[in-house]
Amino acid sequence: VQLVESGGGLVQPGGSLRLSCAASGFTFSIHTMGWYRQAPGKQREWVAVIISGGGTNYADSVKGRFTISRDNAKNTVYLQMNSLKPEDTALYYCTASVPGRDYWGQGTQVIVSS
Repeated sequence: VQLVESGGGLVQPGGSLRLSCAASGFTFSIHTMGWYRQAPGKQREWVAVIISGGGTNYADSVKGRFTISRDNAKNTVYLQMNSLKPEDTALYYCTASVPGRDYWGQGTQVIVSS
């Protein structure tokens, strides 16, 4: 299993970014995918999840601003982040829930600063 995140960067408060996570090594379409983040000096925090059927759920801190989606034809999960705040600054990780264990990507850095 391999998960490769991309799309992070530096953005001003109020701006937007779209993160991507390209997955391989498993049957992407039937498994739950998610995003977590870890800010400097803080514990890793769950952000959003999308199940195989497309149902989604979000942490209260990002609800209404972030949207998780998936393209099963491209084996890719996305995180559209709008109205970004400085407190969204973190290393963002993609996860895949495969029976028996969860897999993690290497992360992509998001910095929200003016």
